[in-house]
Amino acid sequence: MKLHPVAPSDPLPNPSSAGGVAARCVGLVKQYEDVVALAGVDLAVRRGECFGLLGPNGAGKTTTVEILEGLTRPDEGIVEVLGTRWGSGSEHALRERLGVQLQETQLGEKLTVEETLRLFASFFARSRPLGEIIATVELEEKRHAWVGKLSGGQKQRLALACALVSDPDLLFLDEPTTGLDPQARLKVWEVVERFRSRGGTVLLTTHYMEEAARLCDRVAIMDHGKILALDRPAALVASLGAEQIVEFRVRPDLSPEVMTGLVGVSSVVRTEGTWKLSVRRIGEALPALLAEIERQEVVLESLATHQATLEDVFVSMTGRALRDE
Repeated sequence: MKLHPVAPSDPLPNPSSAGGVAARCVGLVKQYEDVVALAGVDLAVRRGECFGLLGPNGAGKTTTVEILEGLTRPDEGIVEVLGTRWGSGSEHALRERLGVQLQETQLGEKLTVEETLRLFASFFARSRPLGEIIATVELEEKRHAWVGKLSGGQKQRLALACALVSDPDLLFLDEPTTGLDPQARLKVWEVVERFRSRGGTVLLTTHYMEEAARLCDRVAIMDHGKILALDRPAALVASLGAEQIVEFRVRPDLSPEVMTGLVGVSSVVRTEGTWKLSVRRIGEALPALLAEIERQEVVLESLATHQATLEDVFVSMTGRALRDE
């Protein structure tokens, strides 16, 4: 596949709104040998918002972000970040305005927290005071500790501090809390929220639906290199037409026709032997389901209900869970 030239003069949709857009891409295509990583991605991140790319591993989230960061060239498509095109000759000035936390950040084990941040600060023409950054990520007590002695959560916050040291306008976070325990994840979220409160823009990738719901103003759900849906988290959940999800397993199995005909059920998904019903009126649907199970003379192995979430939106669209490999 040939590289499509990304010329500064190429037109972008809605040019009148460009002042309110921090990053946008049109028609992004990227292929690695026989794998299509991106199959025509269009999106625009508004200034001052936290925009999330939500999807399982291999959905194309990291490839999209790496192209926007200028680390990877697309095979086709147009990219603009903070009003500048990669390849326009203004890359150095643009990188001064970006903060990047990669999916994996390898830091010098024998450097201290302060030495690490001082090193990263030296890469930029301007930087925030180190003491301020260290306080922002709550590593004051570890200021003189070696990086190799930090916990996983502390290392992740240090990597985030390295991305924030230049006081960027736009912050890229690629799976910022993967592998962290709930308490460490919460601390990272608080750092991101403080950056937002200063007027910063965030583009993050995640496969944690609770992370997207907590941090993001808007979310794009991705799978197999395409954007399946894009809206506010609450609006995406509302699109299910359900207040709750009923999950159950029976033995032997039931037919889909039986499930879709139940009162109060708006949609039905079956994945790996588990039925997931999107339910509008739980008070009507649950008794109807139990009565049908009894009528069919099958054994109910498990049953649970929960409020509808972004995970359920993804399952409804793809038939599989966000964390499926």
